[in-house]
Amino acid sequence: MRRVILESPFRGSTDAEAEQFLRYARRALHDSLKRGEAPFASHLLYTQVLDDSCPQERMHGIDSGLAWGQVSEATVVYRDYGVTSGMHMGIRNAERQGRQVEERYIGKNESEK
Repeated sequence: MRRVILESPFRGSTDAEAEQFLRYARRALHDSLKRGEAPFASHLLYTQVLDDSCPQERMHGIDSGLAWGQVSEATVVYRDYGVTSGMHMGIRNAERQGRQVEERYIGKNESEK
């Protein structure tokens, strides 16, 4: 099973936008699992215990997620809603480590629009 780091937009400026990105991240995670991958989505995990609105805690979560790249075979980027600054960090980290970066589109769900 291929281990992948999953990148998708997550930070929203409104509660509705944040909820939209949460639903999209869950769909992206499901898509990756259906492909037979073992995805790691740090933005879904670490935001449950760290305060994403606190810059220090946000960076701690990002750095912790990036550390998993050393044992991953690829970074998969779900781009239907664009690429955020946090996603750019993940992409740059993958490129620096020589890890494959794949772009994916799964479409916008009606409930996410």
